[in-house]
Amino acid sequence: MLVTAVILSFNSEVHIRACLESVAAAFQSLEDECEIYVIDNGSTDSSRAIIEDLRRIHPNLIRPIFNARNLGTTVSRNLALRKARGRYVLVVDSDVVIPENTLPVLISALEADPGCGLVAPRLVYPDGRPQLSVDRFPSIGRKIARFFFLRRMEQAGTTQPDAPMPVDYAISAFWLFRRVILSRLGGLDERFFYAPEDVDFCASIWLCGWRVVYVPRAQAIHDARELSRRGIFNRFTLYHLVGLGRYFLKYRYFFSTKGLTRRIAKAQRARASGDATPGT
Repeated sequence: MLVTAVILSFNSEVHIRACLESVAAAFQSLEDECEIYVIDNGSTDSSRAIIEDLRRIHPNLIRPIFNARNLGTTVSRNLALRKARGRYVLVVDSDVVIPENTLPVLISALEADPGCGLVAPRLVYPDGRPQLSVDRFPSIGRKIARFFFLRRMEQAGTTQPDAPMPVDYAISAFWLFRRVILSRLGGLDERFFYAPEDVDFCASIWLCGWRVVYVPRAQAIHDARELSRRGIFNRFTLYHLVGLGRYFLKYRYFFSTKGLTRRIAKAQRARASGDATPGT
């Protein structure tokens, strides 16, 4: 099996049909066996009915998992990641639409570079505006800047080159990574309920000797709901703040990422010397 998709849904009736149909169409263009796990996190809208309808249309492709309540991003995704059979794992949010030419570009990038563990495309809003698809490892100062100046940072992304380049992390709206990574990391860290599980997963990949690579030639449409930015304080903001504190404690820094980057450099040197080959 080539690719397993893992799609998390929570009250996503506006987006989930377009998302699933785009992933199904993208898989058909790959001409290899694929599977889609869609995890509904206790939705109270019509999301479940839409998912069940699409399962009837694609009975050999779509495999739903229905949770009775919202279990967060990591626990829910891990339910599907443990079942994944594909050589590559595609993690996408329910508000993402994938053009058919995106996955071949990303798969080619992984196959061309055995040291690359995870790739991510350029994300854009439905009207074509750029999103901050990738970023540097957070610090207290960086998170404050991102909260107040996200739109300005996204606009600066329009000047990025089209060539693939290593990045600290890619947001979890769209990842494609090697399934072998799961055997090393055991899935997502379930101590994170909502965020920043994306930063943590990418940091862990770097510390295992792989690289995280941004492939801007590939593109996906992300109708970002930005739940943690709806009002200054809401429950998703709280989840994010708690997760951010847990992240800083886990990686033993608050203001400077130098310690983390030194550990990553050591892991990369070990891989280059043959002491810690990631695998392909």
